[in-house]
Amino acid sequence: MDLAYYSDYAVRLVNSEQPLRGTDTLTSVEAIRELVGPASHAGSRAVDADVARLRAVRTRLRGVFEAADEEDEVRAVDLLNALMLEFPVSPQISGHDLLDDATGRPDWHMHLAEQAANATAGYSATACMGLAFQLTTLGVDRLGICEAAPCRNAYVDTSTNRSRRYCSDRCATRANVAAYRARKRLESDRSGRSGRTQDAAHDATPATDR
Repeated sequence: MDLAYYSDYAVRLVNSEQPLRGTDTLTSVEAIRELVGPASHAGSRAVDADVARLRAVRTRLRGVFEAADEEDEVRAVDLLNALMLEFPVSPQISGHDLLDDATGRPDWHMHLAEQAANATAGYSATACMGLAFQLTTLGVDRLGICEAAPCRNAYVDTSTNRSRRYCSDRCATRANVAAYRARKRLESDRSGRSGRTQDAAHDATPATDR
């Protein structure tokens, strides 16, 4: 049972909205099914009411990432614990894949069996458990919010040196380019001010001293 994999459910849900850009892809049942994936039971159970339900969970999950990003570990843990109490899961042995096609033996493995009344509960339970696993294994500081404005996407930092600051290579590149251009503008402004100062000093020198 790869609980680390399930943390991506939380990341995908949070990143279905980009508040600073005013975009939201979680707008329909079809969007829910795309979010959860074609093989998910949550997708097959999704109804119109799940759009609003998942949006509410999304807001709370974003709060977990934001608290972690602000180094408020206790608040991040409290917010996630509240979600897990509301959306509990139980471990279950599953054998939906075959270990050997010839004999038809099931490939027994551990699976998260959510006690789900609806698609939102099923997806949320899995997402929260996966995120909790990453939080306790890697540390609260591994949950972050992308520094490349106006992105603000959530991410889980699995790097070995705890150095991640952006949600993707694209955002990292964009931020680096912006920082480079800002440095060049600053250097140009300083050069311009220095040139104007020298010109002013020259103009202020008495003619007899020139």
